[in-house]
Amino acid sequence: MKRIIVLVSGGGTNLQALIDAEKRGDIRNGSISCVISSKEGVYALERAKNAGIPSRIVPRKNYSTSESYTDALLEVLIEEKADLIILAGFMTILGEKFIKAFENRIINVHPSLIPSFCGEGFYGLRVHEYALERGVKVSGATVHFVNEIADGGPIILQQPVDVLENDTPETLQRRIMEQAEWKILPKATELFCADKIKVKNNRVYIFE
Repeated sequence: MKRIIVLVSGGGTNLQALIDAEKRGDIRNGSISCVISSKEGVYALERAKNAGIPSRIVPRKNYSTSESYTDALLEVLIEEKADLIILAGFMTILGEKFIKAFENRIINVHPSLIPSFCGEGFYGLRVHEYALERGVKVSGATVHFVNEIADGGPIILQQPVDVLENDTPETLQRRIMEQAEWKILPKATELFCADKIKVKNNRVYIFE
């Protein structure tokens, strides 16, 4: 049974999707053992508490550099014996030292079909604003491993979602969460925990 650590910074909707998936039995080979927040008082911590999951706070504001924050976070993750780290709305850039320590063991969900509308500066509603401005007919979500390049790690799963003519950034964001993010993030988590993922030459191979 793999130990899953979820890193959060806000409301924790993707965390809730993972909690619900584990309760349903969709995640069978891993368990969320700890939720770590970069901020105090965020609702994601309430979600963890309501689910009986231990949580810890490592406030980004308490560290003057990203290097010192990376070191503090690494220490906590080693203490928690993390097998898999999931970024669920974690709004802090992770340093190279962190990524190398957990190579191909950190996954993130991004609200677009990478390589569209991704990379530095593309987060939250901005992603959907750009998608609508460009007039795309299909958007979606991508779960990928995290590397040194923003949204540049090996792609694990993608799920397309139709863009509707009357969409706003808010309605598109919600539909992508419901139809894509909350489905493929738990699925990718279980694939990892069941040892059904192999990474070779920056590509992910899945063994069902």
